[in-house]
Parts: sequence; structure tokens; C-alpha cells
Amino acid sequence: MAHNDKNGSQTWQPATQLVHGGTTRSPFGETSETIYLTQGFVYAGAEAAEARFNGDDPGFVYSRYANPTVAMFEDRIKGLEGAEAARATASGMAAVNLALMASVKAGDHVVAAKALFGSCRYIVETLLPRFGVESTLIDGTDLDQWKAAVKPNTTALFLESPTNPTLEIIDIAAVADIAKSAGARLIVDNVFATPMFQSPLKLGADVVVYSATKHIDGQGRCLGGVVLSDEDWITDEVMPLVKHTGPHMSPFSAWVLLKGLETLPLRVARQAESAGQIADFLASRNSIARLIYPGRDDHPQAEIARRQMTGGSTMLAFEMDGGKEAAFRFTNALNLIKISNNLGDAKSLITHPATTTHQSIGEEARAELGISDGILRLSVGLEDPADLLSDIEQALSAV
Repeated sequence: MAHNDKNGSQTWQPATQLVHGGTTRSPFGETSETIYLTQGFVYAGAEAAEARFNGDDPGFVYSRYANPTVAMFEDRIKGLEGAEAARATASGMAAVNLALMASVKAGDHVVAAKALFGSCRYIVETLLPRFGVESTLIDGTDLDQWKAAVKPNTTALFLESPTNPTLEIIDIAAVADIAKSAGARLIVDNVFATPMFQSPLKLGADVVVYSATKHIDGQGRCLGGVVLSDEDWITDEVMPLVKHTGPHMSPFSAWVLLKGLETLPLRVARQAESAGQIADFLASRNSIARLIYPGRDDHPQAEIARRQMTGGSTMLAFEMDGGKEAAFRFTNALNLIKISNNLGDAKSLITHPATTTHQSIGEEARAELGISDGILRLSVGLEDPADLLSDIEQALSAV
């Protein structure tokens, strides 16, 4: 018989939950979770197969629907998030698409903050309207704009906080109240905050999505995503899409991400500590026109950040005096910090959003969001902060 590590899961602290939560052991009693690399499952008889398919037997049917290793990942992260249910996906964008598509039908309306990752904005602004779903983009930090944008047919509100890449903080609890008054679901992309620093469901959100590719993996190994919400919505709206459109996570990726969850609290705490030191250093440099870090009192939404986040962030953004030329010179002069559009990695990574992650939204939209040609986004890794500061200082000298 398989053995489930369920004892104490309701009272475990997050760090314990991330090591033990949801673990299911085979009869061999393995220490590390098993990778069930299988497409399908066999049955003791035709009657057993019938029972499995009609729901009388809750076992597994096909790995496109559910898989034991993937289920362990889902159980572990839903325990951390305090969600009733979770569904893992092949990538973070698959999770965003799944959450939005499960919330709308033709004739509905979505309100979203303008400050979104380029691919998220594409779904809201371009893809949904193709299928008869109207969308409105607003300044997410302005609660009056949320209220004004809501219509009788609004079924979903969507935001990320902190935003990518300018780290704006949106008042999740206040937007959740607006969503509830409208009878709409609030979907929050919580990637930049991580589940260690922010709990959107506790703030009133209905759905939380993650790109597990980022901090949850944390070591640049695989893609993954997850949607978390209440049991009824996941079962009635999300699962049919998972079954029939196939965005499910692979068992191998789930196993890698289970290993990532075990060290998530330690990694995020260290990365955020280093990010705070780097932010303080950059704030004192004349060549930096603007420094944005949620853990500092000079952040435009510092009060909201203190209220809804328990840590600053592993991410920071800064604007170089001299625009794109200075930003490129600085980036090219770095030795330790690597150029990459990924984030949340053990390695510190820097990117120029205007020419990479947000290139597709166009110059006008970037200007509206404050993404100038001098803006750089830094994801702080696990290197010694002294080495990171030394690398940044010598690169600034080169500029």
C-alpha cells in the first residue's frame, strides 16, 4: 500500500510543509519522491476501469489528466498557499492562460492592470478579444480606475504585484473588494513576491498563478506553472480545460519542482537580503537616475508593500543615466552577473526589458508603464553579496 505523509500538514510551518507536504510513498518506502514517468495506468479488470472513469474510484486514469508525481507537487504547494485545490501546468504562461480562459466565455469582460509581463498582456489585450471577450487595461495602482472599468459583464480582474519590471505594488485586498462587489474573480500573478512573501488568497484574491519556472525551481532547470483556487472552480472550470486542451505538467518537471520547493524559503530569504543591500548601494550612486525596490521606504507604494508583503523582493529595477547606451555599457561590463531574461534563479541575472521581455508591447505602451530605455531589471541570486556589489561597482565605473 502507498503511504501518504499527511500527519501534521494542517499545523506545519511553511518550511516544514515545503519539505514534507503531500508526499506519497510507494510500497518501497523511498526517501525522495518517486518520478512516475508513465502515460497511462492499468486496471485489475474491466469493472475497475469503468469505476475509475465514472469517478467511483478516485485513482489515476491518464497523465494528461493527473499523475502521482504531479499530484504531490500540487498538494505541497496548495498546502503552502492555503488553497483548496491546485492544478500544475507545463509553464507559467500555460497557468495564466488556463486561469483566464476558465474565467470567461464569449460576451464577458476582463479588467487588467496595464503593468503586465508581455505575454500576459498579449492574452488579455489580443487573444481574448478574438474569442469575444472584451478587455480593459488600467493603471493598477489607481483604485478609482478599477472601479470605473468594471461593467455588468465583468467576470475577471487580473493583476501582478509586484509588477514586471517596474515593481509597482497594487493593493490586492482593495482590488479583491472591488471584484467581489462586481461578482468577478480576482486572479493574481504572484511570481515576483513568491509564496514566501505574499499570500494573495488571504488578502481576498480568488485565484493565484505562478510560473514555477522562476523561484520555485530556482536553478534554471525546467518550465512549470500552477493555478490555485477553491475546489469547486478548479473541478468545474479548470479541470475540463486541462483534460481537453493538454497543458498538464510533466512528471519529471514536477519532481524537479518538488526538490525546488524544499529549499525555497532559504533561497528567497537570502536573495531578498542581498537584493536589499544592492538596492541601498545603488540608491547612493549618482549614475542611477531611479531605483525601485519594494523593501525601501522611498518606493512609491511602500506603505502597501509593508502591509501586504513580509519581505522586500528578490528583484529590483534601476534606471541608468544615459538611456539605452549607458544601460548596455553597464550590462556588458558585468562579469559575475549574467544577462538573461529569466528570474528567481540561484545565479544573479540582469535584463534590459525594453529590448527583451517588454519589447513586443511597443514603445508607446512602455513609456506609459515607465519602462524607459535606461531601465534594467536585476534578479538577485545566491552569490555572496560582497561579490555582487564588487561586480556592480566595477561595471558602474566602466559606464
